Amino acid sequence: MATAVTANRAELIAIANSVATEKMIDKGIVIEAMEDAIQRAAKARYGAENDIRAKLDPTTGDLRLWRVVEVVEAVDDYFKQVDLKGAQKLQADATIGDYIVDPLPPIEFGRIAAQAAKQVIFQKVRDAERERQFEEFKDRMGEIITGVVKRVEFGHVVVDLGRAEGVIRRDAQIPREVVRVNDRIRSLILNVRRENRGPQIFLSRAHPDFMKKLFAQEVPEIYDGIIEIKAAARDPGSRAKIGVISHDSSIDPVGACVGMKGSRVQAVVQEMQGEKIDIIPWSEDTATFVVNALQPASVSRVVIDEEEDRIEVVVPDDQLSLAIGRRGQNVRLASQLTNKAIDILTEQDASEKRQKEFLERTEMFQTELDVDETLAQLLVAEGFGSLEEVAYVEAEEIATIEGFDEDLAAELQSRAAEALERREAAAREERKALGVSDDLATMPYMTEAMLVTLGKAGIKELDDLADLATDELIEKKRQEPRRRAEDAPKRPEHKGGVLAEYGLTEEQGNEIIMAARAHWFEDEPAAGGEDANAESPQ
Repeated sequence: MATAVTANRAELIAIANSVATEKMIDKGIVIEAMEDAIQRAAKARYGAENDIRAKLDPTTGDLRLWRVVEVVEAVDDYFKQVDLKGAQKLQADATIGDYIVDPLPPIEFGRIAAQAAKQVIFQKVRDAERERQFEEFKDRMGEIITGVVKRVEFGHVVVDLGRAEGVIRRDAQIPREVVRVNDRIRSLILNVRRENRGPQIFLSRAHPDFMKKLFAQEVPEIYDGIIEIKAAARDPGSRAKIGVISHDSSIDPVGACVGMKGSRVQAVVQEMQGEKIDIIPWSEDTATFVVNALQPASVSRVVIDEEEDRIEVVVPDDQLSLAIGRRGQNVRLASQLTNKAIDILTEQDASEKRQKEFLERTEMFQTELDVDETLAQLLVAEGFGSLEEVAYVEAEEIATIEGFDEDLAAELQSRAAEALERREAAAREERKALGVSDDLATMPYMTEAMLVTLGKAGIKELDDLADLATDELIEKKRQEPRRRAEDAPKRPEHKGGVLAEYGLTEEQGNEIIMAARAHWFEDEPAAGGEDANAESPQ
């Protein structure tokens, strides 16, 4: 009998060692799971009301089983309490209030108890394994990992990573790439999330960072930090662009990435299923970088609109289709690479646009300033585009225009100020006709033109304005590049905030919203004060 017990003890320890090694978790966790399973089985045998503990020696396999009871004067709960006389039989020095140990005989596992214990151990081991997987992969986001395709479910690819499983969702795959079970596949660890069913490891082959990491593996200069990939944009499976810069003037960043006879870039291209890659020298100068980003098209002129955060690019007529690319691909990737909205215009388009703007501004100055066409054209030619610029610029700037003098400059500024007042008065009348409250006019940065815009959007009271989020008020309208192929896929239009056209900053938008909400907080103390006064003794 003693031999049998010894064999069982040895078997328990062997099982614990085997599970810990196979699942790559701490042996102590497996021992703890076994103890928990034994405790549950003992409670089923002796009664769930008992506070039963089990201890399994991780070296010898010896098992001790006991219940904990409290020493009391009068016993109310026979499962968890014992009187002093009974306690001193178990422990001679026991006193009232002590917790003592009542040893229990070993139990024999029946079929049901053994099955329940097995489930407890499996669950504990599974939880420990999931935690180990999460801890192992949570700090590896952004790394490239190689795995074996295990199965394909509903278009999502499940990859065996050795110690865990990852999934490449349909939108993270390279389009038209054929993946079969047992194929070895490289991918980027995009995200690791702890979920109820265990850690979820999301992989990607379509993310721009996947291409960056592939270049780092193929180009030692990138791995060493001599060359840096400053920007990357991809149309997965079709075309990509990367902007590179060298921190060593003796090394050409583009040549290093291309490699001898294109060997380095071809290795990346093959991994990305033939995706064509444009390697572009990165520049701090936005205009230069935009010109480089639109390669292979040549660019005549670049105009940067800082306020609208847009870039207007003028190209020769014969370069238009090349600059736009198939289905707008080239300009779209260039826009992603530079993080700017890009408009592509031909020389003719640009000329027509300039002429139209020139005529519109000339007519505006003629009408608003009551001047002749020649004088209005001189103002526009000198770069004046609005009444505000004429009214608020230093008088000397106007006086220095050829043919102008200080008296004329003063007169033009006076007329511009009067014209702005007329506009403000007309906007005020329109605002009142729309029923916009005077309370809104007290908000910071608010002009009558803004109030008219708010009124047309149905925002007429303080509460209407206070209910808006800041981005609903000021967020700029997001526009796609103007020139696109007719068959290019169209995205839903992003309308932007109500006052997006007025160029308010986020700080100004926040200030307006908080000012509109101020009365919400003023009402509560006032109401409280009235109640307090009503209740106070006379």
